[in-house]
Amino acid sequence: MTQNFDAIIIGAGQAGPSLAGRLTQAGRKVALIERKLFGGTCVNTGCMPTKTLVASAYAAHLARRAAEYGVVMNAPIGIDMKRVQARAAKVTLDARTGLESWLKSMAGCTVIEGQAAFESANTIRVGEQLLTAPNIFINVGGRANVPNMPGVHTVPYLTNTTMLQLDVAPKHLVVVGGSYIGLEYAQMFRRFGSQVTIVEQGERLIGREDEDISLAIAGIMENEGIALRTHAECISLAPHAEGVEVHVSCQQGAPTVVGSHVLLAVGRVPNTHDLGLDRAGIAVDARGYIKVDDHLQTNIPGVFALGDCNGRGAFTHTSYNDFEIVAANMLDGADRRLSQRILGYALYIDPPLGRVGMSEAQARASGKKLLIGTRPMTKVGRAIEKAETQGFMKIVADAESKRILGASILGVGGDEAIHGIIDVMNADVPYPKLQWAMPIHPTVSELIPTVLGDLQPTT
Repeated sequence: MTQNFDAIIIGAGQAGPSLAGRLTQAGRKVALIERKLFGGTCVNTGCMPTKTLVASAYAAHLARRAAEYGVVMNAPIGIDMKRVQARAAKVTLDARTGLESWLKSMAGCTVIEGQAAFESANTIRVGEQLLTAPNIFINVGGRANVPNMPGVHTVPYLTNTTMLQLDVAPKHLVVVGGSYIGLEYAQMFRRFGSQVTIVEQGERLIGREDEDISLAIAGIMENEGIALRTHAECISLAPHAEGVEVHVSCQQGAPTVVGSHVLLAVGRVPNTHDLGLDRAGIAVDARGYIKVDDHLQTNIPGVFALGDCNGRGAFTHTSYNDFEIVAANMLDGADRRLSQRILGYALYIDPPLGRVGMSEAQARASGKKLLIGTRPMTKVGRAIEKAETQGFMKIVADAESKRILGASILGVGGDEAIHGIIDVMNADVPYPKLQWAMPIHPTVSELIPTVLGDLQPTT
């Protein structure tokens, strides 16, 4: 017997539960299906546990620097990794159980635990149950990519998920991948006492960012004793008596690095392989991401894809914004679109990188006449007071429209200060509106009007 619903939501990640809440409030009968852990990547293996670990690592780092602030420590700094790991696990558990309880008590929402797969364009199977609805929302997220590099299946390796289970600091952690996830884990475990080497196939770290950002981040890593091996075009793995041997270079430097543990941080893939999308005729791209239009609808009317699985954003906040777009259009008569959103994000190393809009390289490639302003954090009073002066801020604007095109704030508070620029870009007002604001002193944000006042034409 087939059960009928107004909407079926597959996955209890960032978008799914909020959508269930809006739909049930509107009187819709909803089925929400979750096969494993409520809360998705953010709650279980992403933002919440990792930023909890980052906070513990920062506390250790600051304690080691206590003398710089005139604080005398009478005992050496030690790390209790079991307590560190348990703290992160508790943050995750509390968030997950709270979300699960909310969903299971939600009037009008039927929670079903199990693997969902399409039987047809409007019918879902979960075990022996068949469910049907005119609207189906896919919110299945993604997982760590395990590339088919030579030797990968001959050695034990870690991903961002299994890293969270470690309750010891590796003797030597080799991180394969020099982008967001790899950098965060590299710095935190260096601060937990591990020797760390980052192996990056590209010519520089975090290759999607501007070169000056990459170089500054490389300096931050190296200042903490993290070894960097870029241009690693011949990466392969092999068992070794001390752990894992990583072949890192065909041309320069020592050809191999031996680590006690290896973390693979080389991107993500969508959890779309076992959904039976072909039976529904739902189109995916070459990487398995579900294709969606500007309203997040797939090529099948009534079927939508939200969050990481649609390839249109890889962040908790883009997933939540997907929910906002769908809910506003379906329930509020709005016409909100993916193309309207301005992407901001952060890299949570210390100091953090806050980013929004175009990079300088992207802005230059656009052919627009540009204005660019920069300021080192060594000239930011708040950073000086906190003795955290690494990094810089940069703003790129359109010389003709006076609109900000993008910005980077690499420095203390950069992940928060960037929101002033995000807000102005979303308001679509010329940058002098922000330039003549009166920010609070002493803050990092107070230097944003100064940078705007120093914008210069590019050559």
